[in-house]
Amino acid sequence: MLKLHDELITELSNSLTTQNYNPVVVANHRLYARAFLDYLAECDIQVETVTPQQVDQYFGYAVQDFEIQYGRPPSARWHMLPRTAIAKLLRLAQGNWPPDAEMIGPDDEHRHEICREYEAWLREERGLASASIAALMWEARNFLRWQFDRAGAASLETLSIVDIDLYMDMRAPGLRRKSLADVAERLRSVVRHLHRTGRIPTDLTPHIIGPMLYAYEDVPSTLERSQIAAVLATTQEDRSPRGLRDYAILQLLATYGLREGEICRLRLDDVDWRAESLRICHTKTNAYSYMPLMVTVGEALLDYLRLGRPQVEVREIFVRSCAPYIAMTNLYGMIRGRLAAAGVVPAGKRGPHVFRHARAVEMLRASVPQKIIGDVLGHRSTESTNTYLKLATDDLRAVALEVPGMEVLS
Repeated sequence: MLKLHDELITELSNSLTTQNYNPVVVANHRLYARAFLDYLAECDIQVETVTPQQVDQYFGYAVQDFEIQYGRPPSARWHMLPRTAIAKLLRLAQGNWPPDAEMIGPDDEHRHEICREYEAWLREERGLASASIAALMWEARNFLRWQFDRAGAASLETLSIVDIDLYMDMRAPGLRRKSLADVAERLRSVVRHLHRTGRIPTDLTPHIIGPMLYAYEDVPSTLERSQIAAVLATTQEDRSPRGLRDYAILQLLATYGLREGEICRLRLDDVDWRAESLRICHTKTNAYSYMPLMVTVGEALLDYLRLGRPQVEVREIFVRSCAPYIAMTNLYGMIRGRLAAAGVVPAGKRGPHVFRHARAVEMLRASVPQKIIGDVLGHRSTESTNTYLKLATDDLRAVALEVPGMEVLS
């Protein structure tokens, strides 16, 4: 067993080193993994048969050992690093960790069967994007688990609008109107599938009603040009690998108004340095457009590629600044941090879309035709561009009508 444990430790170390983890992190992972394996040997538990419950039992033991050694309990987040190391170790030993949830009864099997059919229908019949499928599947699993736990699998045959209302009441607390409307839309899709496959006798989708949302009711958050300049200047001062990456991303946001997904999916092949052009795959339409590679953007990308980007095999341009060096999947945390560092506090949301809104306003103020604005932003319809017209408040004031009766008050 000790030899097997030594082999696992070596395999874990080699795996982390291959992924360019910091040597200190690799050493810590080895220590955490060794302590866990020693515990398993003491309890005569095979690493190939470890369960999540046994991992939790180990952490109970580890907390007691920590208190004995240091005379105080560990911090609330102390377990995170050891748990990460143990998960990587068990993934090597068992091939799959955490293990799939066990189906302990016919209701669970029935629920999993419905979910598998529903996912296949969304992917193969409707051809939805992975993100859309993930959101719909989460709602389906949540609804079916809730319904089966309270009334059993057979309750689908008698599912009524009362059950739907109870589920919506359960989901409503803490959600904004837009989020609750999204829940209703996803639930309609699930219920429609259940009716289509004959699992519920009545089509209840017309009775699943979410909050009323009005076109253009919200004013998008945006930034002033001076605020964008402040964020860029502050970020440019950070010459660390992370700073170089963030500055290049901010230049793309400020110059082209790209979506978050379009930046995360940008690949090395999408930059044509000779032709000085940038190929953008638009997230929502999957259409490609070509932008001129502006000097500031090109210089920022070159600095990052030469001095900041890790030497990894992934083809996406922007990767995590610490191991594992994989492609970035979201920018919200980075944007929020850079805005705070520059002392910029926008009204409303603080994600990457505020740069997109700001770019749209700049083009509106420069009298760029709406069709061209839509093309630059990757909109399929001019209706998608109309929402940005509300942001040009100075221009709207110029054409505003006088309020009747105001001349009397003045």
